[in-house]
Amino acid sequence: MPDRVLPIGRWWRARGLAVRDGALAALFAALAFTPGVAHEGMIMAENVRRPVDGLALVLLFAQCVPLAGRRIRPGTCLTVIAAAFAVHEILGYPPTFASEGLIVALYSVGAYQDRFRRVPAVAGIAGYVVLVVVVVAQGSPERPADFVAFFLIVYAGSWSLGAWMRARTRQEAEHRRQAAGAAIREERARIARELHDVVTHHVTNMVIRADATTFLATDSPKQVVSGLTEIGETGRRTLAELRYFLGVLDPVDDEPEREPAVGALRDLVEETRSTGQPIELSEVGEQGPMTRGAELAAYRVVQESLTNALKHAPGRRTVVRVRHDAAEVDIEVSTDGSHGSGGAAPRSADGRGLTGLRERVSVVGGELRAGVRPDGGFTVHARIPAGGGR
Repeated sequence: MPDRVLPIGRWWRARGLAVRDGALAALFAALAFTPGVAHEGMIMAENVRRPVDGLALVLLFAQCVPLAGRRIRPGTCLTVIAAAFAVHEILGYPPTFASEGLIVALYSVGAYQDRFRRVPAVAGIAGYVVLVVVVVAQGSPERPADFVAFFLIVYAGSWSLGAWMRARTRQEAEHRRQAAGAAIREERARIARELHDVVTHHVTNMVIRADATTFLATDSPKQVVSGLTEIGETGRRTLAELRYFLGVLDPVDDEPEREPAVGALRDLVEETRSTGQPIELSEVGEQGPMTRGAELAAYRVVQESLTNALKHAPGRRTVVRVRHDAAEVDIEVSTDGSHGSGGAAPRSADGRGLTGLRERVSVVGGELRAGVRPDGGFTVHARIPAGGGR
């Protein structure tokens, strides 16, 4: 049964406001002629003096048919219904269920009236005072307290409920807007980090190879060709990764995401080593199951560390140690520096690259430390849970 109700609910919400509110107006009109509830309506003063006639039927429909526009034209809806209710009371017709439309109209103005909200409020209060004066002059037995209670319960209560719902709806819409904005900013920051990692690493390699090739242009043509080939391969890899990020920003198909994993560290080390940087790779243990986020975070830690080594300590010995176990992967990248000079350290240990790495590692529940060693070298150490933290 619930499986059937849900599609019906979606179908009903997909109908226009005029259709849904028109159905409500038709329901009120039908109930006004349904035995048992036809006369269960509001009555402000016990002054019934006339039997039901043609005018009574006109006033009956005037108190419920305008509900078809209660959200499109709430002010007009309330004006017509309130006027019909007032005439119905003054002429002394028997109560009718259609008079309940006044409550819905008051609620609708409080909830959906966008402009000139004070106008119907002031006009409604003034009209109610005039109506009370008229029915009292006709000999109504009600006390002043009865008219005050009717005003507070029907008029003020319905309007206030609608105003509260309006404020709540706006607050929820603002929360959704803020959440969407935060999600957009977070995604932009993530893409910025990814682009930084990819572009900085590969372009640094290309610049170093290009600089080395210029010195070999006259003495070793074969090495020039080899260097240019490696630059082309690195450029193609860069373009491939950039295309991936463009696909994230503007996906055109359902291709699965292709992200580097810990198993690609050997290729990364070999690529960087080909620039002339002396790099040693030590892996202990076998890689177990890891989440995609944890794999990518581990890869980026090594990639950013090697990029920093190329930029700030070219030609210095760099050691990459990776230890796997069932619970986490432990990564340490150390680069030698000139003793006491801090030559292996990035210009700012809290630069964009390392800051982005810390955030990336923390997102998957890990931790990252980076700093200058006493001998002037620089070490990046990360511990990343295999299953991810959040």
